[in-house]
Order: sequence, then structure tokens, then C-alpha cells
Amino acid sequence: MTQVADPRLTLDGDCLVVQVPLRIKRRGGRKEIIAPDSDAGSLPSRSRTNEPLALMIARAHRWLGLLESGRYASIRELALDVGVDNSYMARVLRLTLLAPDIIESILNGTEPDGLSLGKLYRAPTEWEEQRRTLGFPAT
Repeated sequence: MTQVADPRLTLDGDCLVVQVPLRIKRRGGRKEIIAPDSDAGSLPSRSRTNEPLALMIARAHRWLGLLESGRYASIRELALDVGVDNSYMARVLRLTLLAPDIIESILNGTEPDGLSLGKLYRAPTEWEEQRRTLGFPAT
């Protein structure tokens, strides 16, 4: 992560050099520029939700709700109705086992750099182990 602390203007020979505070965060293989927290003289912060992660978490909870309501008798039946493979549905449903603070962080756009669906699918089920494995602070 690259970060500049304070905005500065300096003169380098005939060139004016402008340094702007920012962070570079990796999201799904892309780099995103994040402005710093808002305070006197700096740019306002803008936290953005990683939409693919948020969408899959929402989908997982929706599918779990359909299963728990009794509307579908099995993952196989729901997968057939939704039009996805059983193993894919089971993998997505594992996202319902994420610790609440991890889900909140993803929805707020404050998850660790480089967090991906692949990493979430492979996360252990125990919450403290999830935090450690995925790079979240311990609670």
C-alpha cells in the first residue's frame, strides 16, 4: 500500500511537484485509489464497497433463507431451480459462516487489501481462524 501523509507543493527546477495524500488498495486484481480521511486541508475519504463480494454474501444469505424456510428441501433442489451447479451453491453458502465483523467490513468497504471470493470460499469456519487467515484484526 502506497501512502503520502500530507498534501505538499514543491518546486523542482522549473517543475511544480504536487503530492496528494492517497492510498492504493487492491480490489479483485485491480488497484483503486482511496482518498484519506477527511480533516482540515485534506481530501474527503470515500470508502467503496467491493460489490462482487457484497453481492455474493447477500446471495448466500438469501439462498440460506430459502432453504431454512422449507421452500426447498435440499441444496440440490434449490440449485436446480436457480440454475447453478450443486457444488457452486454449496461453496457460496459457506459465505454465511463468515464472522459478522468480517461481513460488516466487506459491506463497509474496509476489508483488507486483496480479499477475494476465492479466499472467502476457502476460509475456515471458526471465526478467530477466519480473521487470522483473511487478514482481519483479532477481536
